[in-house]
Amino acid sequence: MADTPTPAYSVRIRVRMDNEPGMLGKLAIAIGEVGGNISGLRGFEVKSAVLDEDIVVNCNSVAHQEQVRTAIEGIEGVDVVEFEDRTFHMHEGGKIEVLPLAPVRDIEDLSMAYTPGVARVCMEIAKNPEAAHRYTIKRNTVAIVSDGTAVLGLGDIGPEAAMPVMEGKALLFKHFAGVDAFPVCLNTKDPEEIIETVLRLEPTFGGVNLEDIAAPGAFEVEERLDQVMDIPVFHDDQHGTAIVTLAALENALKIVDKRKEDLKVVIAGVGAAGVAVSKILMNAGVVNVIGFDRQGAVHTGRDGLNTSKRWFAENTNPDGETGTLSDSMRGADVFIGLSGPDLITRDDVVSMAKDPVVFAMANPDPEIRPELIGDVAAVIATGRSDFPNQINNVLAFPGVFRGALDAGAKKITENMKVAAAEAIAEVVTPADLSPENIIPSVFDPEVVVAVARASADAARRDGVCR
Repeated sequence: MADTPTPAYSVRIRVRMDNEPGMLGKLAIAIGEVGGNISGLRGFEVKSAVLDEDIVVNCNSVAHQEQVRTAIEGIEGVDVVEFEDRTFHMHEGGKIEVLPLAPVRDIEDLSMAYTPGVARVCMEIAKNPEAAHRYTIKRNTVAIVSDGTAVLGLGDIGPEAAMPVMEGKALLFKHFAGVDAFPVCLNTKDPEEIIETVLRLEPTFGGVNLEDIAAPGAFEVEERLDQVMDIPVFHDDQHGTAIVTLAALENALKIVDKRKEDLKVVIAGVGAAGVAVSKILMNAGVVNVIGFDRQGAVHTGRDGLNTSKRWFAENTNPDGETGTLSDSMRGADVFIGLSGPDLITRDDVVSMAKDPVVFAMANPDPEIRPELIGDVAAVIATGRSDFPNQINNVLAFPGVFRGALDAGAKKITENMKVAAAEAIAEVVTPADLSPENIIPSVFDPEVVVAVARASADAARRDGVCR
């Protein structure tokens, strides 16, 4: 898996080569021999005896990028003019900006947008604070809040280093759902300080998306904010993952012809995502869920459980299993991995029930490589974009917030999450459903529309709209 070239390590290489037949072929062979994958040619610029060409090459690491460069430089008649890491280039100067909605063309516009006209709107909001949801950016703005303690698979890298991820999140909010989101990376790891800071931001934002905050603090932050804030709070690492996992499972079960209430589901990883996935599966009708962390099965007889794992122990593992992960895999219908690479083996999957469903979602390297079990598992999903059935949170959070904001929801309820999952699953039509296609593409325009509508309708049914 680590050897698979990916756009994440792609480079743009501008080469100048002798204008002779076969030179491009030599270049392509040299790149291919060191494992580079040419994904694009940007056009020739002929300069009599030489020609310039931009080539895009996918690599698998920084070291591999340099290996590709060395291979090119070793070709007689070819010079490297520019060598650019495309990922770093995309991030130069950040990935988002603020644009005005109101014109300021003349003194009349200025008098309405700013003083003196703006005072009238200010006084209206002072008399009726709810009017802020109509007359300010609050109606369409989400704060993406992180302390940088659990960023992707990178761990505690700090708030500054978390900014590119939060900017990326804001980019996706705007691109897919038209929601204006802004990164708010906080220089504290104290849950109390995070809670206090976010509470003070409430007048500005219409929703809060918590991101990459380490457990167990993430649970406390979300629970407390959800209780006291008058706007929706959503921890995407928990609930976004949970929503898309349930959507994928809904469609996987159609393929293997099993019912949720009959399943044995084994979950590896009982952090923020693992707990949320378990909750949404049980809300949707799954009865038998067994979770594993580094110490083994989570059950009521274990000592030293934190608050969230204590809840997990008391509400899952109905048969009180205490063995190893491999033990519980025997006879299981579904494996959901939210942990780390190479955690289970092919033999573990072989030991599962007929037509096993395997969601190996650790990123970038899953709990088991899909190619090892392609002939064993009935359905396989991962967290990666270069394999079929990517469990990607972007299928959920833009539409969930779009629906919540449109409905004027004060919170995001469990019914809204389940409704969002069902909406995602239904985007895949019966004609398109297959073991390699249980979840729609993140670029399917129907997804956000369906999720927003389902979330808004559920919010209205739950009576949480202002």
